[in-house]
Amino acid sequence: MSETSAIVPESALLSEVPVLRIVPPGRWWILPFGELWEYRELVYFLVWRDIKVRYKQTAVGAAWAVLQPLLTMAVFSLFFGRLAHIPSEGLPYAVFYYTALLPWMYFAASLQNATVTIVENQRLITKVYFPRLALPLSAVLSGLVDFGISFLMLLVIMVYYGIRPGITMLLLPAFLLLAVLTALGVGLWLAALNAIYRDVRYVLPFLVQFWLFASPIAYPTSLVPEKWRWLYGLNPLAGVIEGFRWSLTGHGDPPSRLILISSATVLLILLSGIAYFQKMETTIADVV
Repeated sequence: MSETSAIVPESALLSEVPVLRIVPPGRWWILPFGELWEYRELVYFLVWRDIKVRYKQTAVGAAWAVLQPLLTMAVFSLFFGRLAHIPSEGLPYAVFYYTALLPWMYFAASLQNATVTIVENQRLITKVYFPRLALPLSAVLSGLVDFGISFLMLLVIMVYYGIRPGITMLLLPAFLLLAVLTALGVGLWLAALNAIYRDVRYVLPFLVQFWLFASPIAYPTSLVPEKWRWLYGLNPLAGVIEGFRWSLTGHGDPPSRLILISSATVLLILLSGIAYFQKMETTIADVV
């Protein structure tokens, strides 16, 4: 016996094929943490790619993560310490400057990488969909590798000068998280602006240089008059750097007020940066 099979029209088969529509986010003020978690493997591979590209065909390799803060620390110790006699709050100049340069170098490098990440990945953005926030996030997270290498040199310097970390070092991860959020918040603003106005990358070196001297790296916060210290705390790196110094060395009183003001500023910059980046995400693929 032969079975007669029914002929299904082609239009009916096409109607059963699922259609996936990719639309811009309807509300830019919603935090996209759920979507980022779904694309966590992509973030991992982007971080790994940034690390491999950074050290590909380099003669010194990862040693650059140590040489840059180490040489800068030597210059600061000579000119600001030995010659200008800027107070170091009882700490050796090497420890005083290196503990500040450690978060600063991480912030400066992460900011530079996050600013150009949208433009550098324009081919990827225009061909496939993924949360664009993964690009500046991966640029910020990849800098933690250099931070870890530089931190090992700091431990060597502290042992050399006989400084033993105390219980305050347990708060170091909190200040590191604050540094990461600062770099991410500012990086989101600059990445979105750089995708529209390409001259942002030319302003970035001046901004980084200005921010260097506006932060307590070459001098302690105690040199700032007390009545202006709350205003100085609006610089998010002020609380980060002073928190690093205090948590690693245990010298002086905890800069609680400065840290609270800087933390509030970081939160404001981060939330506004995410909102602005998501708002621009709907048109980034067209203008990039």
